[in-house]
Amino acid sequence: MNVPLVLTEFLDRAVSLYGEKKALYCEERVFTYRELNERVNKLSYGLRALGIKKGDRVAYLAGNTIEMLEGFYGVFQLGAIMVPLNIRLKPEDYLFILNHSESKVLLVDQDLYHQISPIKDRLTTVQHIIVHYKEETNLETDYDEWLDGQSSAFDRAELEENDVCSLLYTSGTTGNPKGVMLTHRNNYLHAFSAMHHLKVSDRDVYLHVLPMFHVNAWGAPFYYTLNGAAQIFLRKATPEAIFTMIAKHNATVMHMAPTVLNSLLQYYEKNIPEIDSNLRVVIAGSAPPPAFVTRVEKELGWEFIQVYGMTESAPLSLVSTIHGHLSHLPVREQYRMKAKAGHSMAGSVVKVINDHGEEVAHDGKEIGEVVVRSHGVMKGYWKNEEATMEAIRNGYLHTGDMGTVDQYGNIDIVDRKKDIIISGGENISSIEVEGILYEHPGVLEAAVIAVPHEKWGETPHAYVVKREGHHLTEQDIIAFSREKLAHFKAVTGVSFVNELPKTASGKIQKVHLRDEYWKVHGVSDRFVN
Repeated sequence: MNVPLVLTEFLDRAVSLYGEKKALYCEERVFTYRELNERVNKLSYGLRALGIKKGDRVAYLAGNTIEMLEGFYGVFQLGAIMVPLNIRLKPEDYLFILNHSESKVLLVDQDLYHQISPIKDRLTTVQHIIVHYKEETNLETDYDEWLDGQSSAFDRAELEENDVCSLLYTSGTTGNPKGVMLTHRNNYLHAFSAMHHLKVSDRDVYLHVLPMFHVNAWGAPFYYTLNGAAQIFLRKATPEAIFTMIAKHNATVMHMAPTVLNSLLQYYEKNIPEIDSNLRVVIAGSAPPPAFVTRVEKELGWEFIQVYGMTESAPLSLVSTIHGHLSHLPVREQYRMKAKAGHSMAGSVVKVINDHGEEVAHDGKEIGEVVVRSHGVMKGYWKNEEATMEAIRNGYLHTGDMGTVDQYGNIDIVDRKKDIIISGGENISSIEVEGILYEHPGVLEAAVIAVPHEKWGETPHAYVVKREGHHLTEQDIIAFSREKLAHFKAVTGVSFVNELPKTASGKIQKVHLRDEYWKVHGVSDRFVN
């Protein structure tokens, strides 16, 4: 028997087993999975009435809300394709994505509508705009009124597992963003792998911290729904709001970037909120310093799980949990291991290869590119066959991330290809240098980039956010790094800033730091990647 692997089954299972469970909390509203299903059917019915059919694109510009969750399943039931939009882009970015994806309907939160109004007249394919949380009477179609007018009886389109269901646009740092096509099969098999490694069950209370547009928040709308877990929607994820929701709902799991985790640690230091929750934090993005793992597990009492992936692989392919046969290792060594990207998840084959396509030595030293072969690897880039062929070669997705492999098979991401610093012929990992800087008691945040040097070609330059109440000088940071690192790896300059530029998921945008350095110092564009 060959049964198509389609995502609509996930909500079906939740309704069948957990239909009457009060599980979905969005501000003051509470829904059961059966009520969610009724809303999803109405959404599908309404979209079909607007002319949406199989293969059409439906875009969402929304925060972490019940409306965003029901969008995935409501769009999927039609065989249509969900296009989640990053809420931190500029109007011109939305213009490109909406036109490039040829989206026909846009659903948008009212507090984000101002990002659409300047470019609305230049949208070439969007035929309808529907507004969530509408308050202005003369503003497009009101979602709640529109949804109430639809039928909850809906017959699904015929779905195949290789149908594209998500079109996710990656950040464009040197050009327009690329649309990553993920299929039902990609997301379905990724969900089974991820929920196994992250120990997801119906007892979980998942707090939506990572934005759902971000690679579908690492698949959370799929596998937490499949398991009937409770889901808490947090539209604005401030540290105070996160701790409040943890206490109120006894949250058990959250996904986030290291910078968000850092903000929680800083808030905890100052406020010491009362929390009594057996909680797992799943971290991905830039590699966290091992000191983060220690603080999370010892001070907060939370379990720290590092994962690795990218949009093009649905996204997760590595996880840093400690194998049972290695549990005898000293705690300090286990913490260092947990801060690595980790080992391959079920369904993924991840290798680190040199320029000749050969695997690097498992010595934790030799650096190569991380490549992935998995069920989650994308179908390709939307309307960009050339970029697809460049990314997927010889049966593997080439990630552009550089890493090492230790004796236990754990992969450690040392940098993006473009972020590796080559000083006097030696490769320097900016991530390694950042990890050392985080050990300084006066450093709140740090990012390291390559800058030109007359003698060595390139050297590390640090951007540092000072911790409140600490006085630091450039020489303090340089001396600290020289004390902790081989001298060729130590930073040669420091810029103090009030904050570091970040993506919506909290990842530090080094391209902006490089741009700023070039602008201030008049650096030649020969260093542009």
